Amino acid sequence: MMNIKSLAIEFTDGKLRILNQQLLPHVESWIEVKTVDQMIEAIKSLKVRGAPLIGVAAAFALAQSALQKKSKEELLKKAQALYEARPTAVNLMICMDRMKKVLHENFSIENVVKTAENIFTEDFTLCERIATHGAQFIQDGDNILTHCNTGGLATAGVGTALGIIRKAHEQGKKIHVYVDETRPLLQGGRLTTWELKKLNIPFTLITDNMAGHVMSLGKVQKIFVGSDRIALNGDFANKIGTYSVAVLARHHNVPFYVAAPYTTVDVECPNGKAIPIEQRKAEEVLGVSGSFGDSPSTIEWAPEGTPAYNPAFDVTPAHLTTAWILDNGVFTQKDIESGALKKRN
Repeated sequence: MMNIKSLAIEFTDGKLRILNQQLLPHVESWIEVKTVDQMIEAIKSLKVRGAPLIGVAAAFALAQSALQKKSKEELLKKAQALYEARPTAVNLMICMDRMKKVLHENFSIENVVKTAENIFTEDFTLCERIATHGAQFIQDGDNILTHCNTGGLATAGVGTALGIIRKAHEQGKKIHVYVDETRPLLQGGRLTTWELKKLNIPFTLITDNMAGHVMSLGKVQKIFVGSDRIALNGDFANKIGTYSVAVLARHHNVPFYVAAPYTTVDVECPNGKAIPIEQRKAEEVLGVSGSFGDSPSTIEWAPEGTPAYNPAFDVTPAHLTTAWILDNGVFTQKDIESGALKKRN
């Protein structure tokens, strides 16, 4: 059994720990996860988050249950419960399908654990490939805008969109990043800034509704975002607000790239209309949520009883996307129209 540790997850000697992302950036606190139910709660509450990482985390939670001598039938039930923990991020479902296949076809504790380890190492490698493919589009002196968090906190490796930015920085390119705050849960303001600061990459935090203004001033040369699910026609779901960024990018002629591993492509999903969108609690938009002091909390500003609409994701149509940067290469709109995503699997 491998001992594994990345920026946000650790699986050593059968013990599973996650970095509590609710408390970032002010508190770096690790949680030991002992049961599948604990992992499901961590996924739903965004203690662990990011489409690739929640698939990895769920796989390790199931592997841990196997090491606890749970029966095949129990493990299958737990795999299904993990599968249903969040509805939009298809990586989670793909990873659980892989784990269930092992349980059905070649069940042993060793094989379950090995499959989880393979899912981790594969995601690590996919991130490196995405970063390398994407960095070619960043020029020395570029100002880059990104939305939500797509780095080491969201994956097993360097990340997707943020991994591309990191790779360009490591190549010596002088770049600057505009970070969308990403309301209502501030994954950009709390998490992307935290990662960029650790990486010594120059950045400026902006509110989401400043993105168009910054583009209008010519301050943004490229935009890179991640994805939680890509349909076969190239439409993709990402954190709420991504669609607005894409529309603004088209108006201002700013190249708009989506970066993701193949595990984000849903081969059963024909277009964006078929992507299920997670609806979250209204409380998240009635104020501001984040870590204040040593615990997560919310400052409410809306009157009591205010109705609120809170989709966690929106769908960006393919025609607004400049290119899709995946682990096996870069695809243009012409490639997507010719069925490139179907050929991937």
